Amino acid sequence: DVQLVESGGGSVQAGGSLRLSCGSSGYTYITRCMGWFRQAPGKEREGVATIDGDGNTRYADSVKGRFTISRDNPKTTLYLQMNSLKPEDTAMYYCAARPLFRYCHDSILDPSSFGAWGQGTQVTVSS
Repeated sequence: DVQLVESGGGSVQAGGSLRLSCGSSGYTYITRCMGWFRQAPGKEREGVATIDGDGNTRYADSVKGRFTISRDNPKTTLYLQMNSLKPEDTAMYYCAARPLFRYCHDSILDPSSFGAWGQGTQVTVSS
């Protein structure tokens, strides 16, 4: 089975930083669209950032300038560097992939367009 596994979540104070990692087993997504999503209690899952097979990135307006998505191709690892964290960033963060697609287009707006998901890692930001 193909698995995505996130790590790096935790609790930080506002203004702090965290780096999330996502590794894959059973399949390599080096040339595929991948992304980070988050879901806070009582809210719908929302797109945070995506990166396509060419390295093009897209961010939600709420995280632009603070978060950076990247991938380490030799290690097939996806990252999300989160700086200047705010309490409203508190959520479960999920790594996702579109196994059949190189490009992301507007998929940051549509979680259902991603076919592979990790179990999530909790990020809690206190004020």
